[in-house]
Amino acid sequence: MFKKMVATNRSYRRFYCEENIAKETLLSLVDYARLSASGANRQPLRYIVSCEKQVNEAIYPTLGWAGYFADWSGPEEGERPSAYIIILQDKDNKMVGGVDHGIAAQSILLGAVEIGLGGCIIGNIKREELSEVLNISGQYEILLAIAIGKPKEVVIINEINAGDDVKYWRDENQIHHVPKLKLPDIVLNYKD
Repeated sequence: MFKKMVATNRSYRRFYCEENIAKETLLSLVDYARLSASGANRQPLRYIVSCEKQVNEAIYPTLGWAGYFADWSGPEEGERPSAYIIILQDKDNKMVGGVDHGIAAQSILLGAVEIGLGGCIIGNIKREELSEVLNISGQYEILLAIAIGKPKEVVIINEINAGDDVKYWRDENQIHHVPKLKLPDIVLNYKD
C-alpha cells in the first residue's frame, strides 16, 4: 500500500481546476508536515495556504513549472491548481541540515495522494514577487511552493538503466513519463 502511494505521488502539473479544495484540507496537510521530523526539533518552517481563486491567480505567475519543457510555460487556464501551500523558513530559526522542507513537502504530498489529490513541489520561484503578492514579512524566507489539486494528467514511471537519459517527457497523448533508475543501479552494495 505505501509503495503504491509513493509511486502515485508524482509531480502533477495539470489539474481539474473546478475541483475546489477547502482550507481545512490544506490545514490537515500542513499538520502532517508539522508532525514530521525536524533537525534538532528546531521546527523552523512556517506555511501559507491558499485556496482562493484570486490569490491563486496572483501566485501562479511567480512560479516556474517544468524545467525540461522549455516551450511550456505551465498549465493553461482551466488546468491550474486549486490550491497552494507555500513553505517558509523563519530567518531567526534556521534549519539544521537543510532538509526539513523536503521532509515536510513529501509528507504534505503523501497526505494529498491519500485523499485523491496530487501536487507539484516547485523551487523555481520569483521570490520577491511572491513575497509581495502574499505580503510576507522579511522575517521569512520562501523555500518551496506546492501546487495542489485533483490531477488531470497521467504520469507513468519508466525504469531505465544507469547512463540513460533521466529527463521526464510527454508522449503524443500528453502522458507524462518519468524515468527512474533500477534499484540495483542506486544501491552500491546491492549484490553483497
